[in-house]
Amino acid sequence: MDSYPPGDGRARALLARAVDARGRELSATLWAFAWFFSLLCGLYVLRPLREEMGIRGGVDKLQWLFTATFLVMLAAVPAFSALMARVPRARAIPLVYRFFVLCLLAFFVLLRLGWAPVAVARAFFVWVSVYNLFVVSIFWSFLTDLFTSDQGKRLFGFVAAGGSAGALVGPAAAGLLVGPIGVANLVLVAALLLEASTWCVGRLVRWAREGGAGALGPAVAPEGSLGGSAWSGFGLVFRSPYLLAIAAQTLLFSLASTFLYFQQARIVAAAIPDSARRTALFAAVDLSVNVFALAAQSLATGRLLSGLGLSFGLSLVPALSAAAFLAVAAAPTLWVMGVAQALRRGLHYAVERPAREVLYTVLGREEKYKAKSFVDTVVYRGGDAASGWAYAGLSALGLSLAGSALAAVPVAGLSLLVARWLAARQQRMEKG
Repeated sequence: MDSYPPGDGRARALLARAVDARGRELSATLWAFAWFFSLLCGLYVLRPLREEMGIRGGVDKLQWLFTATFLVMLAAVPAFSALMARVPRARAIPLVYRFFVLCLLAFFVLLRLGWAPVAVARAFFVWVSVYNLFVVSIFWSFLTDLFTSDQGKRLFGFVAAGGSAGALVGPAAAGLLVGPIGVANLVLVAALLLEASTWCVGRLVRWAREGGAGALGPAVAPEGSLGGSAWSGFGLVFRSPYLLAIAAQTLLFSLASTFLYFQQARIVAAAIPDSARRTALFAAVDLSVNVFALAAQSLATGRLLSGLGLSFGLSLVPALSAAAFLAVAAAPTLWVMGVAQALRRGLHYAVERPAREVLYTVLGREEKYKAKSFVDTVVYRGGDAASGWAYAGLSALGLSLAGSALAAVPVAGLSLLVARWLAARQQRMEKG
């Protein structure tokens, strides 16, 4: 029996025209959309709080928080791999999500009590930085396990639109609710949204058990564990040139993102001294990013990736990153930075991220979960930590904000070359 989220036949017909889903694909696509919506809605309730806490702790100390995040990732990834090796995915994913729900409830209590506010703020910054990558990586691991490469090109853009819709509702809800209910209760709202995501996981697992996976091609087999060791993800990446290239692309993206983040923090801190106005600005940037991303994902991403191919999808953000660094170097102002960040992040969510996830559809199941988790978390946050210290070093040497922007242009250029190689290799692997 096919399972649909609530909605009448007319709504499903309209959705069928909006997304190139065929036969029983639509049901899984809609549940994935709902999962990503609730997941990112909760994340974006927390995001403005994290950004403000980072600046409040001192812009010159951000590299320490990024380093702490990387170290926590080094401990968390083997623990996750060990869980996936022994526990069936149908149980492991809800277990991980509910562990994070418990963490959110703990932060809710600490914030309500007002205990050690500085220490809790720093811990919250690090925890959110770990949490957001882990839960999203798990989401995409399951989706690349569920869908084939062709289906990913057609459907991942629409699924990603669910995340962008949630990322629109999240900051809007945070802005409306923070006054009436306070910061601590916003954390409780995020916990409830994560629990809703966990429920969507259960619906997709049930759909697979009822025969949906067979209609899609590769069986999900949610009852089977992956086997292997806690350190399998590390070894899988370093033994595969393809996975190493994905790791390199992720690292280069992280390097560019962190440089822009530090430049943004310095520009905003200098231009806007008031904490509340800074939080409002971050929320406005998030809103513009996600409006743009949602429009692109809903209307164009699937057709762009199917028509123009992965090379276009993977190359778009590196090319834009080079242009953004050149623009900031020429005019390091609040407006230039805001537009650069909005366009780059919007195209990352709308096009580049769905294209990068398609790369995993030609890999085995252990690679999709363990190697992907290592790349999405340890490699990404390692790039954050490395670029944070690199930026601090350049600043200590007296390099201006414009000079640091120019220094990042070669990173974007190298990322463009890796993107084109990955697209060609994925096409060869897909053909067998």
